[in-house]
Amino acid sequence: MGAFLFGWNPIKWPWIELPHDIERLNKEGSITEDWSIAAYKAAKPGDRAYFVRVAVEPKGIFASGTLASEPFIAFRKGRHYHRVNINIDTLLNPDTGRILTFDILKTGNLAGQLWTPQASGINIKPHLVDELEGLWQDFLENRHTADDIV
Repeated sequence: MGAFLFGWNPIKWPWIELPHDIERLNKEGSITEDWSIAAYKAAKPGDRAYFVRVAVEPKGIFASGTLASEPFIAFRKGRHYHRVNINIDTLLNPDTGRILTFDILKTGNLAGQLWTPQASGINIKPHLVDELEGLWQDFLENRHTADDIV
């Protein structure tokens, strides 16, 4: 299974509905969004997706999901680009809660991955996928506990 890193720059693309989408996800179990994907030739339904917030602190992974479609071509402002549907299974609000920040992602083996992609939907290095998923799951299980520590 492959894994991809999707970038979100809130300066360029405000996610106005983020709190509503989090509520919807909590009620429905997953939500589907389409995102642009640079590594479209390697993408397959079922591949893992991680979303990273860039350009604004806190920076880091705030969401995950699985690819729900083959990449498809979309047109915008006279040019075509590739997009893919993603079933989002976890969505955190970086402005109101903890996310998996760069200070953690840029350590150990994971330091070998580019965490600030210039294009959304880049490949995560195959030898890092299992480690990243384990770190993400550990973070999700322990993020509330860490919030309670003074």
